[in-house]
Amino acid sequence: MYNIRSETLGIWVDLRRMGLSPEDAMDPALDEAVSAMEALESGAIANPDENRQVGHYWLRNPDLAPDSLGGGIELALERVEAVAQECRAGDSLKHVVLVGIGGSVLGTEVLAQALCEPGNLPRLSVLDNTDPDGIDRVLSGVDLASSVVVVASKSGGTMEVRNGLAEVRAAFERASVDFPSRAVAVSLENSALWNRSISEGWRAQVPVWPWVGGRFSVTSAVGLLPLALLGVDVRGLLEGARLCDDWTRSRLDNPALYLALAWHRVGNGRGEKSMVVMPYKDRLAVIPRWMQQIVMESIGKELDLQGRTVHQGLTVYGNKGSTDQHSLVQQLRGGPNDFFATFVGVLSDRQGESVEVAEGTHAGDCLLAMMLGTRRALSEAGKHSLTVVLDRVDARTMGAVIALFERAVGFYGTLIGVNTYNQPGVEAGKKAADDILALSRDLREGRVAPTGDDAELLEAHRAMNYS
Repeated sequence: MYNIRSETLGIWVDLRRMGLSPEDAMDPALDEAVSAMEALESGAIANPDENRQVGHYWLRNPDLAPDSLGGGIELALERVEAVAQECRAGDSLKHVVLVGIGGSVLGTEVLAQALCEPGNLPRLSVLDNTDPDGIDRVLSGVDLASSVVVVASKSGGTMEVRNGLAEVRAAFERASVDFPSRAVAVSLENSALWNRSISEGWRAQVPVWPWVGGRFSVTSAVGLLPLALLGVDVRGLLEGARLCDDWTRSRLDNPALYLALAWHRVGNGRGEKSMVVMPYKDRLAVIPRWMQQIVMESIGKELDLQGRTVHQGLTVYGNKGSTDQHSLVQQLRGGPNDFFATFVGVLSDRQGESVEVAEGTHAGDCLLAMMLGTRRALSEAGKHSLTVVLDRVDARTMGAVIALFERAVGFYGTLIGVNTYNQPGVEAGKKAADDILALSRDLREGRVAPTGDDAELLEAHRAMNYS
Protein backbone atom coordinates (compact mmCIF):
# COMPACT_ATOMS: atom_id res chain seq x y z
CA MET A 1 0.00 0.00 0.00
CA TYR A 2 2.71 2.49 0.94
CA ASN A 3 5.25 1.29 -1.63
CA ILE A 4 4.04 2.61 -4.97
CA ARG A 5 5.75 2.47 -8.35
CA SER A 6 4.87 3.86 -11.78
CA GLU A 7 6.51 1.83 -14.52
CA THR A 8 5.37 4.46 -17.03
CA LEU A 9 7.16 7.31 -15.28
CA GLY A 10 9.98 5.34 -13.69
CA ILE A 11 9.27 6.63 -10.18
CA TRP A 12 9.12 4.67 -6.95
CA VAL A 13 7.66 6.18 -3.75
CA ASP A 14 8.35 4.16 -0.59
CA LEU A 15 6.60 5.30 2.61
CA ARG A 16 6.96 2.09 4.59
CA ARG A 17 9.33 3.68 7.12
CA MET A 18 6.93 6.53 7.98
CA GLY A 19 4.92 4.61 10.60
CA LEU A 20 1.64 4.61 8.67
CA SER A 21 -1.02 1.98 9.34
CA PRO A 22 -3.51 0.59 6.80
CA GLU A 23 -6.26 2.40 8.75
CA ASP A 24 -4.54 5.76 8.11
CA ALA A 25 -5.29 5.44 4.41
CA MET A 26 -9.01 5.19 5.18
CA ASP A 27 -9.19 8.59 6.91
CA PRO A 28 -12.18 10.57 5.51
CA ALA A 29 -9.97 13.67 5.51
CA LEU A 30 -8.22 12.18 2.48
CA ASP A 31 -11.54 12.13 0.62
CA GLU A 32 -11.88 15.84 1.35
CA ALA A 33 -8.35 16.48 0.07
CA VAL A 34 -9.08 14.65 -3.19
CA SER A 35 -12.35 16.55 -3.60
CA ALA A 36 -10.61 19.87 -3.00
CA MET A 37 -8.02 19.03 -5.66
CA GLU A 38 -10.77 18.09 -8.10
CA ALA A 39 -12.51 21.41 -7.46
CA LEU A 40 -9.24 23.33 -7.92
CA GLU A 41 -8.57 21.63 -11.24
CA SER A 42 -12.14 22.37 -12.34
CA GLY A 43 -11.63 26.10 -11.83
CA ALA A 44 -13.01 26.72 -8.33
CA ILE A 45 -11.54 29.58 -6.30
CA ALA A 46 -8.65 27.89 -4.49
CA ASN A 47 -6.96 31.06 -3.16
CA PRO A 48 -9.82 32.75 -1.31
CA ASP A 49 -7.66 35.52 0.19
CA GLU A 50 -7.01 36.85 -3.32
CA ASN A 51 -10.22 35.47 -4.88
CA ARG A 52 -8.17 33.57 -7.44
CA GLN A 53 -8.27 30.31 -9.31
CA VAL A 54 -5.13 28.18 -9.15
CA GLY A 55 -4.29 26.75 -12.54
CA HIS A 56 -0.77 25.38 -12.73
CA TYR A 57 -2.16 21.91 -13.50
CA TRP A 58 -3.84 23.32 -16.62
CA LEU A 59 -0.43 24.29 -17.99
CA ARG A 60 0.41 20.66 -18.79
CA ASN A 61 -3.13 19.68 -19.78
CA PRO A 62 -4.91 22.66 -21.37
CA ASP A 63 -8.03 20.52 -21.88
CA LEU A 64 -8.66 20.83 -18.12
CA ALA A 65 -8.71 24.63 -18.23
CA PRO A 66 -12.13 26.27 -17.83
CA ASP A 67 -13.45 29.39 -19.55
CA SER A 68 -11.66 28.74 -22.86
CA LEU A 69 -8.24 29.31 -21.25
CA GLY A 70 -6.75 26.20 -22.88
CA GLY A 71 -6.20 27.87 -26.24
CA GLY A 72 -4.20 30.65 -24.63
CA ILE A 73 -2.06 28.13 -22.77
CA GLU A 74 -1.19 26.32 -25.99
CA LEU A 75 -0.47 29.60 -27.78
CA ALA A 76 1.89 30.62 -24.96
CA LEU A 77 3.74 27.31 -25.27
CA GLU A 78 4.07 27.79 -29.02
CA ARG A 79 5.35 31.30 -28.33
CA VAL A 80 7.97 29.89 -25.94
CA GLU A 81 9.17 27.43 -28.57
CA ALA A 82 9.25 30.05 -31.33
CA VAL A 83 11.23 32.56 -29.25
CA ALA A 84 13.68 29.87 -28.14
CA GLN A 85 14.15 28.59 -31.67
CA GLU A 86 14.77 32.10 -33.00
CA CYS A 87 17.26 32.93 -30.23
CA ARG A 88 19.13 29.64 -30.68
CA ALA A 89 19.36 29.92 -34.48
CA GLY A 90 22.92 29.84 -35.73
CA ASP A 91 24.39 28.45 -32.50
CA SER A 92 25.50 31.93 -31.40
CA LEU A 93 23.72 31.82 -28.03
CA LYS A 94 26.22 31.13 -25.23
CA HIS A 95 24.52 32.42 -22.09
CA VAL A 96 20.98 32.69 -20.74
CA VAL A 97 20.74 35.25 -17.95
CA LEU A 98 17.62 34.75 -15.83
CA VAL A 99 16.53 37.71 -13.72
CA GLY A 100 13.91 36.74 -11.13
CA ILE A 101 13.34 35.81 -7.53
CA GLY A 102 12.08 32.79 -5.58
CA GLY A 103 9.62 30.73 -7.55
CA SER A 104 10.54 32.40 -10.82
CA VAL A 105 14.03 30.88 -10.68
CA LEU A 106 14.23 27.93 -8.25
CA GLY A 107 12.29 25.44 -10.35
CA THR A 108 14.26 26.47 -13.41
CA GLU A 109 17.53 26.00 -11.53
CA VAL A 110 16.50 22.52 -10.38
CA LEU A 111 15.64 21.43 -13.92
CA ALA A 112 18.61 23.12 -15.57
CA GLN A 113 21.06 21.43 -13.20
CA ALA A 114 19.30 18.10 -13.64
CA LEU A 115 18.99 18.15 -17.42
CA CYS A 116 21.80 20.30 -18.87
CA GLU A 117 25.36 19.10 -19.37
CA PRO A 118 28.00 21.37 -17.75
CA GLY A 119 30.16 21.75 -20.85
CA ASN A 120 27.34 22.49 -23.26
CA LEU A 121 26.22 25.91 -24.47
CA PRO A 122 24.24 27.92 -23.70
CA ARG A 123 24.77 28.11 -19.94
CA LEU A 124 22.39 29.47 -17.33
CA SER A 125 23.32 32.40 -15.08
CA VAL A 126 20.84 33.53 -12.44
CA LEU A 127 20.38 36.93 -10.79
CA ASP A 128 18.00 36.30 -7.88
CA ASN A 129 19.47 38.50 -5.17
CA THR A 130 20.16 42.19 -4.72
CA ASP A 131 23.78 41.62 -3.66
CA PRO A 132 26.00 43.95 -5.75
CA ASP A 133 29.08 41.78 -5.36
CA GLY A 134 27.07 38.68 -6.23
CA ILE A 135 25.70 40.36 -9.34
CA ASP A 136 29.22 41.31 -10.41
CA ARG A 137 30.42 37.75 -9.90
CA VAL A 138 27.61 36.32 -12.03
CA LEU A 139 27.92 38.83 -14.86
CA SER A 140 31.72 38.57 -14.97
CA GLY A 141 31.32 35.09 -16.46
CA VAL A 142 28.74 36.10 -19.09
CA ASP A 143 29.49 37.06 -22.70
CA LEU A 144 26.78 39.71 -22.98
CA ALA A 145 27.10 39.93 -26.75
CA SER A 146 26.17 36.23 -27.01
CA SER A 147 23.46 36.18 -24.38
CA VAL A 148 19.70 36.41 -23.93
CA VAL A 149 18.31 38.00 -20.77
CA VAL A 150 15.00 36.63 -19.51
CA VAL A 151 13.26 38.85 -16.96
CA ALA A 152 10.58 36.76 -15.23
CA SER A 153 8.15 38.66 -13.01
CA LYS A 154 4.41 39.20 -12.96
CA SER A 155 4.89 42.93 -12.48
CA GLY A 156 8.61 43.68 -12.60
CA GLY A 157 8.29 45.73 -9.42
CA THR A 158 9.70 43.21 -6.93
CA MET A 159 12.86 44.70 -5.45
CA GLU A 160 15.24 41.91 -6.47
CA VAL A 161 13.90 41.85 -10.05
CA ARG A 162 13.89 45.63 -10.39
CA ASN A 163 17.47 45.85 -9.13
CA GLY A 164 18.69 42.90 -11.19
CA LEU A 165 17.23 44.45 -14.34
CA ALA A 166 18.86 47.81 -13.59
CA GLU A 167 22.23 46.14 -12.95
CA VAL A 168 22.05 44.07 -16.15
CA ARG A 169 21.14 47.12 -18.24
CA ALA A 170 24.09 49.00 -16.77
CA ALA A 171 26.42 46.09 -17.58
CA PHE A 172 25.20 46.07 -21.19
CA GLU A 173 25.79 49.80 -21.45
CA ARG A 174 29.33 49.47 -20.09
CA ALA A 175 30.00 46.72 -22.62
CA SER A 176 28.44 48.77 -25.47
CA VAL A 177 26.02 45.92 -26.22
CA ASP A 178 22.43 46.69 -27.15
CA PHE A 179 20.18 45.49 -24.33
CA PRO A 180 16.65 45.55 -25.83
CA SER A 181 17.58 43.27 -28.72
CA ARG A 182 18.70 40.62 -26.19
CA ALA A 183 15.93 40.98 -23.58
CA VAL A 184 12.74 38.93 -23.20
CA ALA A 185 9.97 39.70 -20.73
CA VAL A 186 7.90 36.93 -19.12
CA SER A 187 5.09 38.73 -17.35
CA LEU A 188 1.39 39.44 -17.09
CA GLU A 189 0.06 41.12 -20.20
CA ASN A 190 -0.20 44.90 -19.65
CA SER A 191 1.90 44.78 -16.49
CA ALA A 192 4.47 47.53 -15.98
CA LEU A 193 7.23 45.15 -17.10
CA TRP A 194 5.26 43.99 -20.15
CA ASN A 195 4.49 47.52 -21.29
CA ARG A 196 8.02 48.71 -20.63
CA SER A 197 9.46 45.89 -22.70
CA ILE A 198 7.22 46.84 -25.61
CA SER A 199 7.96 50.57 -25.41
CA GLU A 200 11.71 49.90 -25.26
CA GLY A 201 11.62 47.41 -28.12
CA TRP A 202 12.70 44.28 -26.29
CA ARG A 203 13.24 41.17 -28.35
CA ALA A 204 10.07 39.40 -27.22
CA GLN A 205 7.30 39.09 -24.65
CA VAL A 206 5.76 35.84 -23.39
CA PRO A 207 2.68 35.84 -21.13
CA VAL A 208 1.92 34.31 -17.77
CA TRP A 209 -1.35 34.51 -15.85
CA PRO A 210 -2.45 35.65 -12.38
CA TRP A 211 -3.75 32.16 -11.64
CA VAL A 212 -0.20 30.72 -11.72
CA GLY A 213 1.62 31.22 -8.42
CA GLY A 214 5.34 31.89 -8.54
CA ARG A 215 6.43 28.74 -6.73
CA PHE A 216 4.18 26.66 -9.01
CA SER A 217 5.22 28.42 -12.23
CA VAL A 218 8.03 26.26 -13.61
CA THR A 219 5.67 24.59 -16.13
CA SER A 220 4.61 28.04 -17.36
CA ALA A 221 6.71 30.32 -19.56
CA VAL A 222 8.53 31.38 -16.38
CA GLY A 223 10.38 28.06 -16.42
CA LEU A 224 9.76 26.80 -19.94
CA LEU A 225 11.32 29.73 -21.80
CA PRO A 226 14.76 29.68 -20.13
CA LEU A 227 14.74 25.87 -20.24
CA ALA A 228 13.86 25.86 -23.95
CA LEU A 229 16.66 28.38 -24.56
CA LEU A 230 19.00 25.92 -22.84
CA GLY A 231 17.84 23.13 -25.15
CA VAL A 232 15.70 21.20 -22.64
CA ASP A 233 12.87 19.06 -24.01
CA VAL A 234 10.02 21.15 -22.60
CA ARG A 235 7.31 19.05 -24.27
CA GLY A 236 8.72 15.97 -22.53
CA LEU A 237 8.82 17.88 -19.26
CA LEU A 238 5.14 18.80 -19.61
CA GLU A 239 4.23 15.24 -20.57
CA GLY A 240 5.86 13.87 -17.43
CA ALA A 241 4.04 16.41 -15.26
CA ARG A 242 0.72 15.61 -16.95
CA LEU A 243 1.18 11.87 -16.51
CA CYS A 244 2.02 12.38 -12.83
CA ASP A 245 -1.08 14.54 -12.41
CA ASP A 246 -3.09 11.66 -13.89
CA TRP A 247 -1.35 9.18 -11.56
CA THR A 248 -2.15 11.23 -8.46
CA ARG A 249 -5.88 11.87 -8.92
CA SER A 250 -7.08 8.55 -7.55
CA ARG A 251 -8.24 8.05 -3.97
CA LEU A 252 -6.24 4.86 -3.37
CA ASP A 253 -2.57 4.13 -4.07
CA ASN A 254 -2.01 7.81 -4.74
CA PRO A 255 1.64 8.63 -3.94
CA ALA A 256 1.12 12.41 -3.63
CA LEU A 257 -1.86 11.93 -1.33
CA TYR A 258 0.05 9.41 0.78
CA LEU A 259 3.07 11.73 0.93
CA ALA A 260 0.78 14.38 2.42
CA LEU A 261 -0.70 11.79 4.78
CA ALA A 262 2.78 10.75 5.96
CA TRP A 263 3.84 14.36 6.55
CA HIS A 264 0.63 14.93 8.50
CA ARG A 265 0.87 11.84 10.68
CA VAL A 266 4.57 12.09 11.51
CA GLY A 267 4.16 15.72 12.58
CA ASN A 268 0.87 15.20 14.45
CA GLY A 269 -0.85 17.52 12.01
CA ARG A 270 1.23 20.41 13.33
CA GLY A 271 4.52 20.10 11.47
CA GLU A 272 6.22 19.04 14.69
CA LYS A 273 8.99 17.29 12.76
CA SER A 274 11.16 18.90 10.10
CA MET A 275 11.68 17.36 6.67
CA VAL A 276 15.35 16.71 5.84
CA VAL A 277 15.72 16.30 2.08
CA MET A 278 18.79 14.38 0.86
CA PRO A 279 19.16 13.85 -2.91
CA TYR A 280 21.78 11.23 -3.76
CA LYS A 281 22.64 12.65 -7.18
CA ASP A 282 24.73 15.71 -8.02
CA ARG A 283 22.21 16.66 -10.71
CA LEU A 284 19.52 16.96 -8.04
CA ALA A 285 21.49 19.00 -5.51
CA VAL A 286 19.15 22.03 -5.78
CA ILE A 287 16.02 20.03 -4.89
CA PRO A 288 16.20 20.80 -1.12
CA ARG A 289 16.12 24.55 -1.84
CA TRP A 290 13.18 24.16 -4.23
CA MET A 291 11.30 22.03 -1.71
CA GLN A 292 11.97 24.57 1.02
CA GLN A 293 10.04 27.14 -0.93
CA ILE A 294 7.24 25.01 -2.31
CA VAL A 295 6.53 23.53 1.14
CA MET A 296 7.34 26.34 3.57
CA GLU A 297 5.80 29.21 1.58
CA SER A 298 2.69 27.12 0.97
CA ILE A 299 2.26 25.58 4.43
CA GLY A 300 3.77 28.14 6.81
CA LYS A 301 0.66 30.14 7.71
CA GLU A 302 -0.45 32.08 10.76
CA LEU A 303 -4.17 31.69 10.03
CA ASP A 304 -6.29 28.83 8.76
CA LEU A 305 -9.10 29.15 6.22
CA GLN A 306 -11.54 30.12 9.00
CA GLY A 307 -9.29 32.95 10.14
CA ARG A 308 -8.19 31.18 13.32
CA THR A 309 -4.61 31.54 14.54
CA VAL A 310 -2.91 28.19 14.00
CA HIS A 311 0.77 28.94 13.21
CA GLN A 312 1.07 25.98 10.87
CA GLY A 313 4.28 25.02 9.15
CA LEU A 314 6.57 22.27 7.94
CA THR A 315 10.26 23.11 8.14
CA VAL A 316 12.40 21.83 5.27
CA TYR A 317 16.18 21.70 5.06
CA GLY A 318 18.75 19.39 3.58
CA ASN A 319 21.70 18.92 1.33
CA LYS A 320 23.34 16.48 -1.03
CA GLY A 321 23.99 12.87 -0.19
CA SER A 322 26.35 11.25 0.31
CA THR A 323 28.55 14.35 0.58
CA ASP A 324 26.60 16.20 3.24
CA GLN A 325 25.42 13.23 5.25
CA HIS A 326 28.84 13.59 6.90
CA SER A 327 27.59 16.84 8.45
CA LEU A 328 23.93 15.91 8.97
CA VAL A 329 23.63 12.26 9.86
CA GLN A 330 25.48 12.33 13.18
CA GLN A 331 22.72 14.48 14.65
CA LEU A 332 19.96 12.82 12.65
CA ARG A 333 20.83 9.43 14.10
CA GLY A 334 22.10 10.39 17.55
CA GLY A 335 20.23 13.62 18.22
CA PRO A 336 16.59 14.51 18.91
CA ASN A 337 13.77 12.76 17.06
CA ASP A 338 12.50 16.02 15.59
CA PHE A 339 12.64 15.24 11.86
CA PHE A 340 11.91 12.76 9.13
CA ALA A 341 14.21 12.17 6.16
CA THR A 342 13.28 12.31 2.49
CA PHE A 343 15.79 10.35 0.46
CA VAL A 344 15.87 10.93 -3.32
CA GLY A 345 17.84 8.42 -5.37
CA VAL A 346 18.43 7.54 -9.02
CA LEU A 347 18.99 4.01 -10.31
CA SER A 348 20.88 4.98 -13.48
CA ASP A 349 24.52 5.79 -12.67
CA ARG A 350 25.82 7.41 -15.87
CA GLN A 351 25.50 7.25 -19.64
CA GLY A 352 28.94 5.77 -20.28
CA GLU A 353 30.76 2.72 -18.96
CA SER A 354 31.36 2.63 -15.23
CA VAL A 355 34.78 2.33 -13.60
CA GLU A 356 35.50 -0.49 -11.16
CA VAL A 357 36.59 1.29 -7.96
CA ALA A 358 36.95 -1.94 -5.99
CA GLU A 359 36.55 -5.59 -6.91
CA GLY A 360 33.10 -5.94 -8.49
CA THR A 361 32.05 -2.47 -7.34
CA HIS A 362 31.38 0.78 -9.17
CA ALA A 363 31.08 4.28 -7.72
CA GLY A 364 27.33 4.15 -8.30
CA ASP A 365 27.08 1.00 -6.19
CA CYS A 366 28.69 2.93 -3.36
CA LEU A 367 26.31 5.87 -3.76
CA LEU A 368 23.24 3.64 -3.53
CA ALA A 369 24.76 1.77 -0.59
CA MET A 370 25.33 5.07 1.22
CA MET A 371 21.70 6.05 0.76
CA LEU A 372 20.31 2.67 1.80
CA GLY A 373 22.80 2.36 4.64
CA THR A 374 21.88 5.78 6.01
CA ARG A 375 18.21 4.90 5.72
CA ARG A 376 18.82 1.68 7.64
CA ALA A 377 20.89 3.45 10.30
CA LEU A 378 18.09 5.97 10.88
CA SER A 379 15.48 3.22 11.09
CA GLU A 380 17.56 1.37 13.67
CA ALA A 381 17.58 4.58 15.75
CA GLY A 382 13.79 4.86 15.53
CA LYS A 383 13.82 7.74 13.01
CA HIS A 384 11.28 7.97 10.18
CA SER A 385 12.13 8.30 6.50
CA LEU A 386 10.60 8.08 3.06
CA THR A 387 12.30 7.36 -0.24
CA VAL A 388 11.66 8.57 -3.78
CA VAL A 389 13.65 6.70 -6.42
CA LEU A 390 13.86 7.58 -10.12
CA ASP A 391 14.89 5.15 -12.83
CA ARG A 392 16.79 7.95 -14.58
CA VAL A 393 17.04 11.72 -14.82
CA ASP A 394 15.39 13.02 -17.98
CA ALA A 395 12.88 15.72 -18.87
CA ARG A 396 9.85 13.45 -18.58
CA THR A 397 10.80 12.06 -15.18
CA MET A 398 11.75 15.46 -13.79
CA GLY A 399 8.41 16.87 -14.89
CA ALA A 400 6.79 14.08 -12.91
CA VAL A 401 8.91 14.84 -9.82
CA ILE A 402 7.85 18.50 -9.92
CA ALA A 403 4.20 17.49 -10.21
CA LEU A 404 4.46 14.87 -7.45
CA PHE A 405 5.56 17.35 -4.82
CA GLU A 406 3.29 20.15 -6.07
CA ARG A 407 0.30 17.88 -5.58
CA ALA A 408 1.53 16.56 -2.22
CA VAL A 409 1.72 20.15 -0.98
CA GLY A 410 -1.79 20.84 -2.24
CA PHE A 411 -3.20 17.78 -0.48
CA TYR A 412 -1.35 18.61 2.73
CA GLY A 413 -2.70 22.16 2.76
CA THR A 414 -6.23 20.79 2.67
CA LEU A 415 -5.48 18.33 5.50
CA ILE A 416 -4.37 21.16 7.79
CA GLY A 417 -6.96 23.65 6.54
CA VAL A 418 -4.77 26.51 5.30
CA ASN A 419 -4.64 28.56 2.11
CA THR A 420 -1.82 26.81 0.29
CA TYR A 421 -1.61 29.40 -2.45
CA ASN A 422 -1.06 32.76 -0.72
CA GLN A 423 2.07 34.18 0.96
CA PRO A 424 1.17 37.02 3.36
CA GLY A 425 4.36 36.56 5.37
CA VAL A 426 6.48 37.25 2.30
CA GLU A 427 4.53 40.43 1.61
CA ALA A 428 5.08 41.56 5.22
CA GLY A 429 8.83 41.21 4.78
CA LYS A 430 8.74 43.26 1.56
CA LYS A 431 6.74 46.01 3.26
CA ALA A 432 9.21 46.16 6.15
CA ALA A 433 12.12 46.39 3.71
CA ASP A 434 10.42 49.33 1.95
CA ASP A 435 10.05 51.07 5.32
CA ILE A 436 13.76 50.54 6.05
CA LEU A 437 14.70 52.01 2.68
CA ALA A 438 12.58 55.06 3.45
CA LEU A 439 14.39 55.40 6.79
CA SER A 440 17.74 55.13 4.99
CA ARG A 441 16.81 57.98 2.66
CA ASP A 442 15.60 60.10 5.59
CA LEU A 443 18.88 59.53 7.44
CA ARG A 444 20.92 60.40 4.37
CA GLU A 445 19.01 63.65 3.90
CA GLY A 446 19.18 64.50 7.59
CA ARG A 447 15.42 64.42 8.08
CA VAL A 448 15.61 62.13 11.12
CA ALA A 449 18.14 61.49 13.87
CA PRO A 450 20.16 58.23 13.71
CA THR A 451 18.56 56.39 16.65
CA GLY A 452 17.81 52.70 17.06
CA ASP A 453 19.56 49.53 15.93
CA ASP A 454 18.30 49.80 12.32
CA ALA A 455 19.74 53.32 12.04
CA GLU A 456 23.05 52.13 13.49
CA LEU A 457 23.59 49.63 10.69
CA LEU A 458 22.25 51.96 8.00
CA GLU A 459 24.73 54.63 9.05
CA ALA A 460 27.60 52.11 9.05
CA HIS A 461 26.57 50.90 5.58
CA ARG A 462 26.45 54.47 4.28
CA ALA A 463 29.91 55.21 5.66
CA MET A 464 31.28 52.08 3.94
CA ASN A 465 29.69 52.64 0.54
CA TYR A 466 28.99 56.34 0.00
CA SER A 467 31.66 59.00 -0.32
